[in-house]
Amino acid sequence: MKQVYNFNAGPATLPLEVMLQIQDELLDLQGTNLSILEISHRSKEYENINGETQQLLKDLLNIPPDYEVLFLQGGASMQFAMVPMNFLTEGRKASYLHSGTWSEKAIAEARKFGKVAIGGSSEDAHFKKVPDLSRVKIDPETAYIHLTSNETILGTQYQSFIDTGKVPLIVDMSSDLLSRHIDVSNFSLIYAGAQKNLGPSGVTVVIVKRDLMESIPESIPDIMNYRIHANSRSLYHTPPVFAVYTVNLMLKWIRNNGGVKAIEKRNRQKADLIYSTIDKSGGFYNGLVHLESRSKMIVTFSIFNEEIEKLFLQEAEKSGFIGVKGHRDAGHLRVSIYNAVTYEQCQVLTNFMIDFQKRFG
Repeated sequence: MKQVYNFNAGPATLPLEVMLQIQDELLDLQGTNLSILEISHRSKEYENINGETQQLLKDLLNIPPDYEVLFLQGGASMQFAMVPMNFLTEGRKASYLHSGTWSEKAIAEARKFGKVAIGGSSEDAHFKKVPDLSRVKIDPETAYIHLTSNETILGTQYQSFIDTGKVPLIVDMSSDLLSRHIDVSNFSLIYAGAQKNLGPSGVTVVIVKRDLMESIPESIPDIMNYRIHANSRSLYHTPPVFAVYTVNLMLKWIRNNGGVKAIEKRNRQKADLIYSTIDKSGGFYNGLVHLESRSKMIVTFSIFNEEIEKLFLQEAEKSGFIGVKGHRDAGHLRVSIYNAVTYEQCQVLTNFMIDFQKRFG
């Protein structure tokens, strides 16, 4: 196979060890003579995988005992609707922090269910930084505060989070959950599509505090009710069996590679390497976002000349770099360096960037 370097924004690269284990077990899962693709979700083998995967996540993130771990479907997009459907009850108002495309989608969905206030926004900066959390005013009557921790379009990321006191804080961590250490007790609900750092597309991880679910109205359809899924241990209906199995292997890979803190250190080194290459280029490359909001997961940048930028993309593709074209809403260049992307792969990319500048700078 031709050597490629996968910097796709998601579904993203998986570790080779994980893919080889999937390959090895694909036709016979743990001596069952059945594939994970055909095993019953009611079998003891899958129930063991489901329970073990929940426990692995609890261990890696030190999740307190008063939280539930759920495996749902529909991606973050379904959570945009599910969160307000469950918690934006009649007469209440939710506060959303607006940091870009994905928070905008969450806001639009929430407005279909109730009143939404914009508690902070970086729209005036064209979303090239995250909102200033020090200026966010918290109304104690607010149903919840929602933010998107990492925006994948422009590549901004909150470096810290807001203390909301008794007001529930709900966070979309689809593109940075398990990429860095967090204190789960600071959040009432976290959701994340798995296809960035945790596995393949098809499963969404939800970490939710039990007391938040107590006020969910009975009128919520069961399939959209967090409490129903929690009481059913994420087995209310047929789960995304293969995706959960792959998440299980990914969590073991993270555990075996030093846990979240070790992964965070490597992620910081990868990001520092690429940002340093950009910053030392003398203006040949230019980062798209403010320094204090730079994401450790998504590096976005441009080249000083549009024609040379097009040539960069052409040469990058020929050299085996996949997924470096920027999102259609932002243009330019984007490099996604999720957990499974190695430092060595980032080094190959920066060597290419340096050589390209020498030839066309």
